[in-house]
Amino acid sequence: MTGVEPGRLDDQQLMKELETIHRTRHDTLLHGSNDALRAHNLRMAQLEGEYLRRHPRRPVVAGRTREGARGRGPETP
Repeated sequence: MTGVEPGRLDDQQLMKELETIHRTRHDTLLHGSNDALRAHNLRMAQLEGEYLRRHPRRPVVAGRTREGARGRGPETP
């Protein structure tokens, strides 16, 4: 594993790591080697898992649920 273990990061560091990994996701997917993508997937899962562990009752926006998405209906161009 590269980087600091997510459980050892304070909240501000964890958010910065999450922002960075999400920002670099697209380029890694399109242009990274299979090993780079695998490492990115692992690190992202670790960081997101730590965030969810710390914030199990985070607010969920209704439109970001399956039921809320269905309620919007088909999108028009």
